[in-house]
Amino acid sequence: MKKVLSIILSIAMLFILGACGNTEVNKTAVPTERPFATTEPVNNTESGKALVAYFSCTGNTKGLAQKIADVTGADMYEIVPEVPYTKADLNYNSDCRANQEQNDDSARPAIAGGIENIDDYDTIYLGYPIWWGTIPKIINTFIDSYDLSGKTIMPFCTSGSSGISTSVSAIRNACPNADIKDGMRGTSSTTSAEIEEWISSNTN
Repeated sequence: MKKVLSIILSIAMLFILGACGNTEVNKTAVPTERPFATTEPVNNTESGKALVAYFSCTGNTKGLAQKIADVTGADMYEIVPEVPYTKADLNYNSDCRANQEQNDDSARPAIAGGIENIDDYDTIYLGYPIWWGTIPKIINTFIDSYDLSGKTIMPFCTSGSSGISTSVSAIRNACPNADIKDGMRGTSSTTSAEIEEWISSNTN
């Protein structure tokens, strides 16, 4: 009798241990959410109407873009190159990548990720540094990637010396069916009041 009880208890213990092991495996199999990355597609399900889309290599344009988003309450999307620019790529005193691209009208550097719901946005604040007096070619890539017809585009830039007018003309040529407003050249010191004044001056 004792032998029978001992066998039953042993089987019961094996069953319990096996059940515990299966529970542990199930815990580790639960998927976790991925952290947000700027290269992921923008997919805001709320009724957002404005988007700040910007390209920034050194962080200057990113800072201005963030200020504009803070003032307007717009969503943000960073235009991230599929192949990041290195310091050597931006060495304008050499035959660097940036120089080669700016001298090639057909250059369209690839962008990592994209915007799934571009149709949700009526206004796009489009930001970039000035390269060779105009927009970087990756902005052409962005423009070519979407149908921007009927949208209002508000260009803004950061620049050490060049103005924004030539780049605004380039955007108008690339987006003939969009409403391209007057641009703003800003810096990290640009104030909220200056941004509001720019927006107000472009309101019909």
